[in-house]
Amino acid sequence: MKTEETTLDKIRSRPRFKMLTHLSKEEYAENLKKYLGGHKDEFSGNVNKEVATIYVKTEYDHYWKPRLSLRIETEDSHTTIRGIFGPSSAVWTFFMFLYFAFSILWMTFFTMHYVQNQIKSQEFPWALNASYLMLLCIILTYAAARYGQHKGKSEIKELRKFAEESTLKFEKIAH
Repeated sequence: MKTEETTLDKIRSRPRFKMLTHLSKEEYAENLKKYLGGHKDEFSGNVNKEVATIYVKTEYDHYWKPRLSLRIETEDSHTTIRGIFGPSSAVWTFFMFLYFAFSILWMTFFTMHYVQNQIKSQEFPWALNASYLMLLCIILTYAAARYGQHKGKSEIKELRKFAEESTLKFEKIAH
């Protein structure tokens, strides 16, 4: 029994996908613009021959508002579309910065506490409490990210529907 994974399956199980198409970059961008124009009540975004960013129109805007980012490339005489579902890159960068900063601070405070105990000093009695505080900050950052993902779940479903309807019909099946 041979099981093949289609682009559709990848879209459903991962926030990233890659597909090949028989269209040129310009033709694909024009088709995407037409599709976006036909659904302008639901979606908004920018499309050019290199990249496209699509998001769902809503009456509210939250920090983890999901987007569909498409990168259109030419590889070995065929067009490749790479898609990523998620918040804006600024939000990803901010959350990664918070994880990095809190992790470094946790390691620093915990190391200070450990060294203080090894040399039997009482110079930094607050170091252990500060390390616990950094762990709490890491947990709160994670909780904020999960909350944002939960709030954007319905929009992700709409963006997946957009990707499936606007992109999959142009997929070039590799044999």
